[in-house]
Amino acid sequence: DILESTYDNPVEDEEEDLDSSMTLIEHLEELRWRIFKSIIAIVVGSIIAFIFRVPILTLLELPLPKMAADALTHGKPVVTGITEGFTVFLMLSVAIGFILALPVVLYQTWAFISPGLLAKEKKYAIPFIFTGVILFAAGVTVGFFVLQYPVQWLIAFASDSFAPLITAGSYFTFVTFFMLAFGLVFEIPLVLTFLAQVDLISSQTLTRKRATSHIGMWIAATFITPGADIYSPIFLGVSMSFLYELSIIFIKLIKK
Repeated sequence: DILESTYDNPVEDEEEDLDSSMTLIEHLEELRWRIFKSIIAIVVGSIIAFIFRVPILTLLELPLPKMAADALTHGKPVVTGITEGFTVFLMLSVAIGFILALPVVLYQTWAFISPGLLAKEKKYAIPFIFTGVILFAAGVTVGFFVLQYPVQWLIAFASDSFAPLITAGSYFTFVTFFMLAFGLVFEIPLVLTFLAQVDLISSQTLTRKRATSHIGMWIAATFITPGADIYSPIFLGVSMSFLYELSIIFIKLIKK
């Protein structure tokens, strides 16, 4: 009896390790397929965006101020290389493709983590995806409408000492990262609410850490926003702080 109680059967241990390995392999396989489906959705969205690249380009050029006319060629940003035009279109197509594929990406993310959640937590799947899409779209929209202020400031600042030449690569890279930054920041309420739903944080914790969080968000805003203007981090910092406070209120309401 003593020997049986102290001796572990190597065959049983090997079977348990095999079961664990198979479980891990199955999870990795599922993750691989979820990522693959998300990539396919982004590719499809990118193709659609590339087809409509001309009206998209025209829309994104609207924030350029009239004062920048001298820095443009025929009213448009210039390209300085043979491949730059295609590269810019490709970058914009992928960025917009990601936005179009966001519902699929959020669904695949939820589908992967949902097996580890409780039944009461799984019922938030549709609200989670719907809210995520709405918040991201709202963030991108806000970013587009405030974009004119940092663009105007940067061009005016450079015009005092230089003759600015606005290239398509630099301008649309700035626009893309600026709008995506706002889109991602607007997901703060969704992320915090989800963490509260799985009891990883609480409204009390967020309230107690409020000062530190705001300082951290404003510091992060200076690094997240492209360019060196003063408007971008201010707009983003205000948005982050507002959404943080909104998250606290929302978590209190759903946790009553």
